[in-house]
Amino acid sequence: MKSASNMPFKKIFDIYNWDDVKKNINSKSAVDVEKALAKPKINLDDFAALISPAAAPFLERIAARSRALTIQRFGKTIQLFAPMYLSNECNNICTYCGYSFDNKIKRKTLSDAEIIKEAQAVKQLGFDHILLVTGEANATVHVDYFLNAIKLIKPLFSNISVEVQPLEEEEYAKLHAAGVYSILVYQETYNQEAYKKVHPKGKKSNFLYRLETPDRVGSSGIHKIGLGALLGLDDWRADSFFCALHLDYLQKKYWQTKYSVSFPRIRPAEGVELTQDVISDKELLQLICAYRIFNPDVELSISTRETKQFRDNIIRLGATSMSAGSKTNPGGYAVDKESLEQFEIDDTRSAEEFIKIISQQGYDPMMKDWDKAFTT
Repeated sequence: MKSASNMPFKKIFDIYNWDDVKKNINSKSAVDVEKALAKPKINLDDFAALISPAAAPFLERIAARSRALTIQRFGKTIQLFAPMYLSNECNNICTYCGYSFDNKIKRKTLSDAEIIKEAQAVKQLGFDHILLVTGEANATVHVDYFLNAIKLIKPLFSNISVEVQPLEEEEYAKLHAAGVYSILVYQETYNQEAYKKVHPKGKKSNFLYRLETPDRVGSSGIHKIGLGALLGLDDWRADSFFCALHLDYLQKKYWQTKYSVSFPRIRPAEGVELTQDVISDKELLQLICAYRIFNPDVELSISTRETKQFRDNIIRLGATSMSAGSKTNPGGYAVDKESLEQFEIDDTRSAEEFIKIISQQGYDPMMKDWDKAFTT
């Protein structure tokens, strides 16, 4: 699975200085953007140009190229999935999350019967691709809990993805053997100083352990790895550059693995005051389209954090995977609809409503990712 290169990502990461990266992006000119757009294949420095302030006047051209590349590589299809939250218990203090340990709220972890009931509700919505999500509470929601949940829902779904706390390589191997298709793990922010401030307590405060998680996933043989940064924790351009650097490294090292990138913008949540500089809609569109030009084959995923207007427009411009009808609380579909959400969603339309929108734009809504049977 691995290429000849065995250099750990930390060594590559340490070559770059956050402030220098930020300065480089902000110093890009219109000439740099033109040069990037003239190339058939762009590099990381070209990507920096396309996400720079200088690229804003070129948004129409960037979006047009992104659209053409997306249709060329993926056709007119949008893969749909539903997140299913198993638990809101968490041992970390994260200043941007409703599940933060210091929020004195009712905690809930689904029992076996509740997992089955919730999964059946998701299945009835038409989904065959499900994403299991939990808070990070190692004593409660651990690998054995995940394996049990997977066993319970596996008869209902052809494709199971997981977004939980960072695990060890052997634990990821167990998930892979149990039938998990993809693992999503977001660095949140690649700025180490900012990371310390927003993760003051808990295992998640270990920046390096989280940074090395995709390597452990790649080594375990998981079919797909999902990356991303929480846009709004720090400078979105610098964070996105480091995320692209991480993606580039992983693709070279674990070249048989598929990859996806998500673009979560920080959202209101229980106990959270939004004081950060959040990326605008136009800037987010610019970023998504720049990613497509940088990496034509990567899956680009958009959640219901975004407004219905933005989601409707991004269908044609670069997105390939989108959630729909999402609930971000454990039991939110059927078991306990009033339990605490991790964050507020914006697009509250049902899956059926969103499917109609996709079809009206001439795209095919796919209710699951590619079946693992096609890759064995």
